[in-house]
Amino acid sequence: MSTFDEVLLQHSVTPAVRTATATGTAVSRTVNGGMQDGVLVVYSGPITDGTFAVTLEDSADGSTGWAAVSAEQLHGSLPTLTAADDNKVFEVGVRSTRDFLRAVVTVTGTTVGGLVGAAVVLGSPRFAPVARGVA
Repeated sequence: MSTFDEVLLQHSVTPAVRTATATGTAVSRTVNGGMQDGVLVVYSGPITDGTFAVTLEDSADGSTGWAAVSAEQLHGSLPTLTAADDNKVFEVGVRSTRDFLRAVVTVTGTTVGGLVGAAVVLGSPRFAPVARGVA
């Protein structure tokens, strides 16, 4: 089986030039009987000014009870991007016990802002190959 059969990428925060805080869409870990692992991928384009603090939240149902994923469940540190982080990619592993994940980008001190997006790569499915659809 190939990597393609065992991972699934889902957008949470669509890439855009940001001057205000963005709360990402929910990413379900329940596909294929449950995806055991995840990697939050944060990417940037040009950042002119401001600070972009990225957090990861989880929820049992994908609509209520969102809470920050604990540091014990993360592999690596959640990034805070500034103008020095143009065109970079950051990865943070996650082992959440709840079914849904979403990224939040908290933006402060911007006038022009910067291009920031986030996605979650889900892996270790209970059943493979992974079912694919439009996300």
